[in-house]
Amino acid sequence: MRVPPEFRDREDTQVAVLDALVGRADDGMTVLELRSGVDATIDEVEEALSALKSAGLIGVEQADGGVRIYPDDRVVPDAGDNVDEGPGLIDAIRRRLGL
Repeated sequence: MRVPPEFRDREDTQVAVLDALVGRADDGMTVLELRSGVDATIDEVEEALSALKSAGLIGVEQADGGVRIYPDDRVVPDAGDNVDEGPGLIDAIRRRLGL
C-alpha cells in the first residue's frame, strides 16, 4: 500500500519511510526494520523520521522495552481507496527498453 498523493510531495526518503509504514500500519516498525525496508542510510532515515514527526505524519510509541513507529491515521489510505501504485517493475523495464 502506498501513501496517498497529497503526502508524496516530500523528499524521496520521507516518502519511502511513509510507504513502508503504511504497509505495516497496524504493527508499526522499528528504526531497524525501516532501515532494512528503505533504500537509504541510517542518517537519512533518521532525518526523514525527524521531519515526519515534526510534520505530525508519524507517531512514536514505547512498548515492551522497544520503540515502534506508526503512520498517522490521515496518511493511511482507506481500504476502499484506490491509491495509484504507479508503474510496476515490469512496466518500467518495458518503457526503458522501448517495448
